[in-house]
Order: sequence, then C-alpha cells, then structure tokens
Amino acid sequence: MTAFAVSQSPAEPSGILRVATYNIHKGVQGLGPARRLEIHNLGLAVEQLDADIVCLQEVRSMNRREARYFDRWPDVSQAEYLAPEGYESVYRTNAFTRHGEHGNALLTRWPVMGHKHEDISDHRFEQRGLLHVEVEVQGQRVHTIVVHLGLIPGSRTRQVSQLARFIAREVPKDAPLVVAGDFNDWGLQIKRMLAGFGLFEFDAARQRVFTYPARLPVVQLDHVYVRGLVPIGLHVPRGRIWWRMSDHLPLIAEFRL
Repeated sequence: MTAFAVSQSPAEPSGILRVATYNIHKGVQGLGPARRLEIHNLGLAVEQLDADIVCLQEVRSMNRREARYFDRWPDVSQAEYLAPEGYESVYRTNAFTRHGEHGNALLTRWPVMGHKHEDISDHRFEQRGLLHVEVEVQGQRVHTIVVHLGLIPGSRTRQVSQLARFIAREVPKDAPLVVAGDFNDWGLQIKRMLAGFGLFEFDAARQRVFTYPARLPVVQLDHVYVRGLVPIGLHVPRGRIWWRMSDHLPLIAEFRL
C-alpha cells in the first residue's frame, strides 16, 4: 500500500481540512463464485487516506448472504470496521435489499455533534439518501453531507434540488459546508446547479482527477464541493492496489479553514 504524508492530528491544529470520498462497492469485487472480499484491504486503504473526514458510499450495514459466503466477513458493520483507531463512524441506511441493507457513512477524527438522514429516492427502482453530519473541527462547526445520486439524469437534478432545500432548512448560511460523494454525473450539469447555491470544487482543469472506472478512469464521478472553505487541492491515489478494491478510486480534497 502506497503511503501518504501524515497530516496534523486534532491535537496539533494545522488550519487544513482533509476530506476524502470513496465509493467502496459494498466491500466486494467481482461477480458470482469469482467475487472476492476486499473489506480488509479497504480498512488499510481508509487509514492510508489520512483524512479528517471520510465520506463513504455503498457501505453495508449487514448482508446475510455474503456473511455466509465469506469466512472472514466482519462481525460488525462495514462503517465500524473501516473506522481507523480514534475515529468515530456514522452510518445511515439508504437501501433495503433481500439479504440486507446498505447506505452512506462518514468517518471522522473530530467530534460528531449531531447527524440526520433524508430519503432522496426519486423512483422505486433506486433507493437513495443523504447523510448530514455536523463535526467540530478545531473548535469550528463544519456541516458535511454525504450523497450518492441516481443513475438517471432527471433523477439527479431533482435530487440536487432536494439537497438545496435540505441545506436551506438545516445548515446555517454562515456555517462551513462540505457536500461529498458519488454524483454519477458524466457532464457539468450538477456542477452548475451546485454553483448556483454557492458550492464549489477546487478548479482541477489542469489536473487529471478521474475516479471511474478505477482500472482505467476516464471520468470524475466523485466530488467534494464546499461553501465557506477555501479549496487548495485535489488528489486521486493510483496503482493496482486501488483499482482492485472498488470500481471507483477515492478522491482526496484539502481546504483551508
């Protein structure tokens, strides 16, 4: 596993907030009898990201079929399992399936002050939700929303409109805000909509920050947008170890508080 530079701990404030977003593909790669369990490697990977806040999508709370199939299936939820030592995990379910449930999670090395969940499903074939977590970072409240938008363009635009209403209702206008996750958008429509209510990403026009598909990435589906913070950089780790663990690569963003 390739190591990253270690950032400041909560006891040593740096003025920099490091946020990662990662679609972990439910901790399993492949299909049928050839599928393999990657949750243990993902645990090492999340620790190597060394982020203050880690936003995760496609996280399993439980799955009875996979727990029977894999001998080393963790005894705790994937959010709890993936949280590095000293981190707090928050998980909320988006989708209930025949064998279990999955949703979004947030891991943080800073204290969690509260959290909420809202169903943003647009039709009965895709169960989607947003996870809102309020974190106290270096004495400052930072609101973080983890999203996983739908596959249909019309659904995504309606979900972003619902996100905008949620922010207007739940997040103070002067509070730092992070919105991160898998936006499933191959164009610029969602980026323009988010800019319309004050959310921006680091301008990566000169960088290749493609995150999907992990083996040969050609598009950026994963984003970290902010309001009230100064974006200073984006980074996508590369290498065989990363594309073996999920169909997405993680995205790491840094901001000045």
